[in-house]
Amino acid sequence: MSHILPRPAPDLLANTIDYETTPLVKPTGFREYDARWLFRKEINLLGVQALGQGLGTLIREMDVAPRIVVGHDFREYSISIKQALTVGLMTAGIEVNDIGLALSPVAYFAQFELDIPCVAMVTASHNENGWTGVKMGAGRPLTFGPDEMGRLKDIVLAGAYRSFEGGSYRAVSGLRERYLADLVKDVRIDRKLKVIAACGNGTAGAFAPEALSRLGVEVIPMDAELDFTFPKYNPNPEDMEMLHAMRDAVQMHGADLALGFDGDGDRCGVVDDEGEEIFADKIGVMLARDLSSINANARFVVDVKSTGLFMTDPVLIENGAETTYWKTGHSYIKRKSHEMNALAGFEKSGHFFFRGDVGRGYDDGLVAAIAILKMLDRSPGKKLSDLRKALPRTWQSPTMSPKCADEVKYDVVKRVVKAIESRAASGEKIIGQTIRDVVTVNGVRVTVEDGTWGLVRASSNKPELVVVVESPSSEQAMKAMFGELDAILSAQPEVGAYNQKI
Repeated sequence: MSHILPRPAPDLLANTIDYETTPLVKPTGFREYDARWLFRKEINLLGVQALGQGLGTLIREMDVAPRIVVGHDFREYSISIKQALTVGLMTAGIEVNDIGLALSPVAYFAQFELDIPCVAMVTASHNENGWTGVKMGAGRPLTFGPDEMGRLKDIVLAGAYRSFEGGSYRAVSGLRERYLADLVKDVRIDRKLKVIAACGNGTAGAFAPEALSRLGVEVIPMDAELDFTFPKYNPNPEDMEMLHAMRDAVQMHGADLALGFDGDGDRCGVVDDEGEEIFADKIGVMLARDLSSINANARFVVDVKSTGLFMTDPVLIENGAETTYWKTGHSYIKRKSHEMNALAGFEKSGHFFFRGDVGRGYDDGLVAAIAILKMLDRSPGKKLSDLRKALPRTWQSPTMSPKCADEVKYDVVKRVVKAIESRAASGEKIIGQTIRDVVTVNGVRVTVEDGTWGLVRASSNKPELVVVVESPSSEQAMKAMFGELDAILSAQPEVGAYNQKI
């Protein structure tokens, strides 16, 4: 007997017969390296079931063992999403190992711990309430990239998913304790440190304070009570609202630093002892300095949003470190780090990827937090603010995100790339300086002669663009670069309001 759902529809109205009998799957939910939809508006539970059956069909195509780890984050509807996904996976003959409430890195850890090749973590990560999604992989520690996501999209939207015998379900208990024990084994912070653990009422509240406490540091939990309404702010340590709350907590408690975690715990944000928000790429430079001092010929991978200091920092140069800039996205940096046998990968958004003796190659906010604490432990007499001040000075913007619909954002970026490439080819100047180079590996990153640069790319997760600027010379140059990019974007009618500007 066949157990095949109808072919999904791209648009259905709720509270109708069609909505209750037909999978709803909006095509734009298939992103470059994971999947994100507005639940109920862009995907319904039957759509999630179709996604699960499509994923199971793809796993069969990939000829890997039909066994998968599934988990869910702490949102009101995530467990329902996971259950619908599980039904689809089982229909495709997959053995489902359900680890329950989890962080994304707990699901990745479970792949190793349980010796299971595949993973499907139900999470909308740092997206606001209303969003859902799935992070998937079929070969630890890697997650899907564009090729796998493209094939999955084709299977699901065409209704080409298949049914197989042998599907089963197993509830796996105890992964939280096994994960925490693995995190802290052989790690002890001897230095007396007071640490704010900021969780934004997200899933990390069930993991981060306990993990950090086991290291021997004094932990002050901040918004660690799980509350899927996110009553104070969205748990996103790249957003200034959360960073400012972390700053206030550091100042109130006289803490040495604050460590903030996003909704699914695979990212880490940092505020130092002086209450300064340190963007994750600058933390990456500090960690690269630390790691390259004890690992000869260290190699790192960073995303195109990251500071130019990875190429120019005199300490990294002296240590013989080599850095490659690559596409933004946890799947891209994870895969590139693996291919290059890099010691670590860093993203400005707060994803950190450690390999070798430091980590297994996947992004884990708590592994990053421990690496930061170990760096401080190896820096006696120095505060985190001292390490920040020891870096060459740059003026850097936060990540700015003007609205742009998923259906058109990539076309808009193509036009921006063309406009900047045209200016470079004609010898036209930007902020009164000669264009030094234009990198188009992921959107466009344009750099002028004094090292000031600006980036425009399409967000992989939301209907937005991404804009970042930095200057090693002055705040004025940074703002001038933003003005140049903003003028180009303002000429695109599809681009809307920014979440913030400098």
